[in-house]
Amino acid sequence: MTGPEGATIPGATIPSATISSATISSATGAQLARFLQFGDSMFPVGAFAFSGGLESAIQKRVVTDKPTLVAYTRTALEQAAMGDGIALIWAHRAAAAGDVEELVRIDEHVYARKLSIEARTMTVRMGRKHAKLMLDVAAAPIVAAWHARIQGGTPPGCYPVALAAGFAAQRFGAREAFVVHQYGVAAMILGAALRLMRVSHIDTQRMLYELAGEADAAYDTAAASRLEDMAGFAPLAEILAAVHVKAHVRLFMN
Repeated sequence: MTGPEGATIPGATIPSATISSATISSATGAQLARFLQFGDSMFPVGAFAFSGGLESAIQKRVVTDKPTLVAYTRTALEQAAMGDGIALIWAHRAAAAGDVEELVRIDEHVYARKLSIEARTMTVRMGRKHAKLMLDVAAAPIVAAWHARIQGGTPPGCYPVALAAGFAAQRFGAREAFVVHQYGVAAMILGAALRLMRVSHIDTQRMLYELAGEADAAYDTAAASRLEDMAGFAPLAEILAAVHVKAHVRLFMN
């Protein structure tokens, strides 16, 4: 599948959806409200239960203060953009074209690139929950078709694919889905920081604001990438995730 966003892809099994190229600023009130609903970090998919490796990073003194917290979060965002972010954009294109088989293929690519048990657990739990919630509250034929395949045991059901399919079904663009994904990564880590270290809500909001300014450049790079370009070289993050699995004391889920 190489077509642009919204293009018809040969072999599609569901009628192609027309995805508006309009920006959020020109969205209707209902569209904006639903964008906020499905993009809210409080959307109940379980992200609050994970720390994105921060708990181990603090325990091992990798993160000790505000500058190291920002650096850690920025690294996580860079890793997410060039990994899950690329997959999300390609999954959005597939969902917009109604190509369930391509969604399955992308889903498997995402899962294969999760090295730690913790990362695989998180993406599958959040992905399946997001898909189920989307079906419970909105009409989303492409999500229903993909979710049926998950229940049949074919794809694992990773979060970037669920988010992309849900946003495509609601006629939000790939850029909006990507930004929501990146914001979710940062919000998860910084929200965990509030419970794990001496940092204030004002501090974390300043960090979120700073990091949000990097979203457009990250999207442009990810959107120009092939699915096969998915990568996220951050070996220390993978080691910290492995350490967290074996930790004797944990505040966050593994």
